[in-house]
Amino acid sequence: MTVIMGRRRIGKTEPSQRCGDDTILYFFVGKKAEALLCQDFVTEITNKLGIPVLGQANSFADVFRFVLQISESRPFTLIIDEFQNFQKVNPTVFSDMQRDWDLWKRKSHLNLIISGSVFTLMKKIFEDYEEPLFGRADEKLTLQPFKTDVLKEILSDFNHDYTPEDLLALFGITGGIAWYVTLLLDRGKTHKNKMLAALTEENSPFINEGKNILVEEFGTDYAIYFSILTCIACGMKTSAEIKNELQLENISSYLSRLEDYYGLISKYQPIFAPKSSKKVRYQLHDCFLILWFRFFFKYQALVENKALKALGDIIKRDYDGLSGIMMERYFVRKFQEKGRYIVGKWWDRKGFNEIDLVVIDPIDKEAWIYELKKDERRYDESSFKEKVDTMVAQTPELRKMTIHIGLLTMKDM
Repeated sequence: MTVIMGRRRIGKTEPSQRCGDDTILYFFVGKKAEALLCQDFVTEITNKLGIPVLGQANSFADVFRFVLQISESRPFTLIIDEFQNFQKVNPTVFSDMQRDWDLWKRKSHLNLIISGSVFTLMKKIFEDYEEPLFGRADEKLTLQPFKTDVLKEILSDFNHDYTPEDLLALFGITGGIAWYVTLLLDRGKTHKNKMLAALTEENSPFINEGKNILVEEFGTDYAIYFSILTCIACGMKTSAEIKNELQLENISSYLSRLEDYYGLISKYQPIFAPKSSKKVRYQLHDCFLILWFRFFFKYQALVENKALKALGDIIKRDYDGLSGIMMERYFVRKFQEKGRYIVGKWWDRKGFNEIDLVVIDPIDKEAWIYELKKDERRYDESSFKEKVDTMVAQTPELRKMTIHIGLLTMKDM
């Protein structure tokens, strides 16, 4: 049993279907009555295995047991997609599966691949020790976005003469999520301006995407969570700022759930700051969701009135502010992908002196401290050195390291 998790659009189904088996059954768990789902599953079994399913098969337990029996003498793969939907169809499916899996897994030859998009539900089903399927998965995979080097390679395949602006736009819009990359590049949107224009084209799938992937996660509280995420996407970094903006007293409980339960945001502190430090800021992980909340949800009145040209003009007007954030995200991810650095930021108590990027090699005791500028002409080396001196004076750990100071621009992407 392999469980594949990851946010919607990350590309879970495609690798499942390339598992190498000649025979692959594909069960999609739609939101409809269990008996209707079972009819679909029986049809798939008959078509792929050429074996009629005898008798009534109105429950998934019956279908799954039949599949396990067949796999005793015939090896094949079964993919169950959007598995978390069983929670609404019939939650007893999980305990039924646990019983039959424990009885048959030693004698069957079934390669069972389970995938799901509602990350919180999938984690609960397979990682909560009180759940029937806890500990049953032999392997759990959490798919991640394309790495920065892979994203560059893909863009080069479609546009060999791409510019750093094109790469930054692709990263900022998609965050390396496979489906978004495909949507843009397969339709010839290989340059920055074309990518931005595609966001607000008529019938653009990007328009309602944030709502589509998160409403089910949040349930009836989605409006509050959406408002908080919009604040963070628009640059509010502290709980006090968000609380003042929304006039929401119990902001801490919502932020905690967004971080610990939904995994959408995280706290961060100045590098080397003790965990007890009150210098805490929040960030939204997903690049596309930053863009979506910053523009589509914030200006939802334009979306609802189909004023997409006006929204497109706002995105073009405000893109530079977003691209600066995305450039920082790009370099953070690029260094993290190397697997040997501690990567972070630094700011002083008053927030005046701020360092964009600090990269630490803990083994060789080296530190690279970078200023990030889209336009290198705006870099003031002497001013930056003063900020670095302030940082070193307030950070004893850095005094034991070899320090390198530098500038990163779009040319370094």
